Amino acid sequence: MILVPALAWSHSGGLDSAGGHSDRRSGLYHCHRAACDEGGPLVAASAQSPASDYKRADWPHWQDADGDCMNTRHEMLAVQATGPLTLSADGCSVARGQWLDPFSGALYTQASDLDVDHIVPLAWSHQHGGALWSKHQKTIFANDPENLLVVDDGLNQAKGAQGPNDWLPPNTAYHCTYLASWARLLSKYRLSMSDREAGLFRRQQQDCPA
Repeated sequence: MILVPALAWSHSGGLDSAGGHSDRRSGLYHCHRAACDEGGPLVAASAQSPASDYKRADWPHWQDADGDCMNTRHEMLAVQATGPLTLSADGCSVARGQWLDPFSGALYTQASDLDVDHIVPLAWSHQHGGALWSKHQKTIFANDPENLLVVDDGLNQAKGAQGPNDWLPPNTAYHCTYLASWARLLSKYRLSMSDREAGLFRRQQQDCPA
């Protein structure tokens, strides 16, 4: 969570009734008054699971569900390409093509420059209700195309396991689409934000179309 004391960092922009606002450059919501930060622990007790308990191996990903030798990563590279593809000799992986990265707004032609991002990260999901899922449920989530996005590998690494309160894509034109994807996936998988996180999330969405 980004908390900015008013005396430590002063910048332009009015505050809302809660005492916070969205940064004009990053779009991230942050607080300037104590009341804005009220709302309890970062994760509601009913959904809390320590980050230290997360093990990526418990969330099998990059599966070949249809048995065509192309795993989920390469399926997404193929599906989300905006131009012709060049495959490996065995046809099981994507080597080159054309992709528009929504996080940066840049075009890419080398698959090696791209990651397939989990919009709602696996570790974040683990801490917000997913820890209670069966391994089968975790596998479905980890390979769900609705939660997968081909993006710049450096930006994917910068995002890590952060939620939307703490990280948004540099491409501000994509913020509303990104936030809408989060809302849809939270509902689909019944993942729980704390009151504090949910309040910030709602404020982030205020300037987006209904």
